Amino acid sequence: MVAKTRKKAKAGYMISAVAEIYKLHPQTLRLYERVGLLKPSRSQGNTRLYTDEDLERLEVILNLTRELGVNLAGIEIILNMRDKMSQMQSQMEAFTHFVRNEMARNFNTTDQLKSRNAIIRTVPRQAIRVQK
Repeated sequence: MVAKTRKKAKAGYMISAVAEIYKLHPQTLRLYERVGLLKPSRSQGNTRLYTDEDLERLEVILNLTRELGVNLAGIEIILNMRDKMSQMQSQMEAFTHFVRNEMARNFNTTDQLKSRNAIIRTVPRQAIRVQK
């Protein structure tokens, strides 16, 4: 039921709504912000507005504290590591995409040049390794 409520809001959730949904005291959310675990945006009236991404991060924080007993310093380390791992994953995916494109481009270019200059055009053969 919580997920349905979250999907409808677009601008953000006020601190009282988030506290009620997750059964927290608003001071706990303020503490998480003060120590840097959460960074909600602010409205023109300086009201904290929590986005869906903030709520996902809060769910991770609550899981770490409630289920695993991790303290705030440990949570900070874990969240920083998760962020770095996500960045590395994105970089690896971009690098893999780049390498695949470069390899495909080079193979196609090489095959086309060989084919253009050949007296008789043939399909390139694959080498077969025979083991003794």
